Amino acid sequence: MASKLKIIPLGGISEIGKNMTVIEYGKDMIVVDCGSTFPGDEMPGVDLVIPDMDYVEKNASRLRGIIITHGHEDHIGAVPYALKKFNVPVYGSRLSLALINHKLEEHGIAADADLRTVQPGDVIKLGCISVEFIHVNHSIAGSMALAITTPAGVVIHTGDFKIDFTSVDSAPADLARFAEYGRKGVLCLMSDSTNAELPGYTLSESMVGQTFERYFDTATGRIIVATFASNIHRIQQICDCALRHGRKICFQGRSMLNIYALASELGYLNVPEREVVDIDKLKKYRDDQVCVITTGSQGEPMSGLSRMAGSAHKLVIGPGDLIIVSASAIPGNEKSVSNVINQLCEKGATVIYKDMADVHVSGHARQEEQKIILALTKPKYFIPVHGEYRHLMNHIKLAEALGVPSENCMVVGIGEVVEFTKNSMKKTSSVAAGSIMIDGSGVGDIGNIVLRDRKLLSEDGLVVVVVALSKKNGKILAGPDVITRGFVYVRESEELIEEAKEIAKNAMLEFAARPRSDWSAIKNSTRNALKDFFYKKTKRNPVILPIIQEV
Repeated sequence: MASKLKIIPLGGISEIGKNMTVIEYGKDMIVVDCGSTFPGDEMPGVDLVIPDMDYVEKNASRLRGIIITHGHEDHIGAVPYALKKFNVPVYGSRLSLALINHKLEEHGIAADADLRTVQPGDVIKLGCISVEFIHVNHSIAGSMALAITTPAGVVIHTGDFKIDFTSVDSAPADLARFAEYGRKGVLCLMSDSTNAELPGYTLSESMVGQTFERYFDTATGRIIVATFASNIHRIQQICDCALRHGRKICFQGRSMLNIYALASELGYLNVPEREVVDIDKLKKYRDDQVCVITTGSQGEPMSGLSRMAGSAHKLVIGPGDLIIVSASAIPGNEKSVSNVINQLCEKGATVIYKDMADVHVSGHARQEEQKIILALTKPKYFIPVHGEYRHLMNHIKLAEALGVPSENCMVVGIGEVVEFTKNSMKKTSSVAAGSIMIDGSGVGDIGNIVLRDRKLLSEDGLVVVVVALSKKNGKILAGPDVITRGFVYVRESEELIEEAKEIAKNAMLEFAARPRSDWSAIKNSTRNALKDFFYKKTKRNPVILPIIQEV
């Protein structure tokens, strides 16, 4: 086997979510992150999307471990599915592994998992590859960059990061360690590109706390804050502010309650138990003594804030309530978020969101912070990661401005294999890669044909044509009956249905004398005749399902 360093993205590059990258040298392979993403509108019924791990599964004998940079879903969501295929050690911070363990318990495989806690400064040896963990700032605690040392050279993988000198956890990113690797020599830098279009620096997380303070000072009613459950630093600031203003804290939303329990147990969240109350006990306190922290900042239908907005929650929203949406809408969620805000305003609440005040800051570096990492590490080669294609290209422009030759910068697609020597970087081949869709307990059994049918069903509905034919001679014994779902309102379309029955009957009569082996032709003829008829009458294309019963 040729001893060359290979980097193979299986997800997360030039797309949002399901981050997963293979790094290998000779007989040794590691995986950096193993994330999932949520389905778009073009995937009706799909619960989760994970990377195609076929390449890793085929090379499982060389896999030495899975390295986790931080605990967001797009970096850990696919770990349970990976560990069902190959049981290898998983390395990450205490919080990252606690979140993973919770998932593994839900899948019933926690007892067999080999989860190994690491912290900044630790170095692990995985065959001929060693990995040092470097502290960085992000919107979740326990985030780390990776310095991956191979016989060909050092690869720095930043994970998701920002540079926050006044971070809530009081520890800025370890720039000195990046600089030390830069002094020794970095073969390749793989750096977060999410905010590569934005100039300047990302605001400090502590700025959000100052904004909260202003609103808590003036609020006279209940305060309800919606934010990401994973943003423990944000939750801590909200809790600190509430306690300073004499307010009790109530957590709402399943994931928020889980994170509160988990982060408190691990020491990431410090809130006195006596100050946390159940929702059923809120009536004991005046409105100006209440602070509710809830899920729903993305307008998710079953989240706490959405249920409050839709009057489906124990907490009844009304005039005097101050609601702070402490998050920015993830692309694709804008309409859902806007609908929830409008519903809350209709109930008389005052709603504050990102466009109105600094109630949210990003967890990703902007251009000046990205330049700092480039300047400190001085990489020979550069691969931008974590962002859409336009973000990656903008990041490459920054690298070129800092002296990385354009021929040494590369956008790598999903499944593309990039090989390195000490003096070269080139794409050499590709491996099987893409998306695996999770639907209920089914993994990968939903393909393009199923999605196409679901899309058609959601758009134009279903028409079922049922007929009983004689097994002996193929004559019609009963029917045809036409049943519709999601196509037309039957009571107001009786004439259309009767015409459809007659067309189906005529199509079937053509085949009455034919042998049973031709009954598939009866179905096709019926389907085609009805398809033309319905389109002429309604300009719709429902899914047509002929059912023949033999009698």
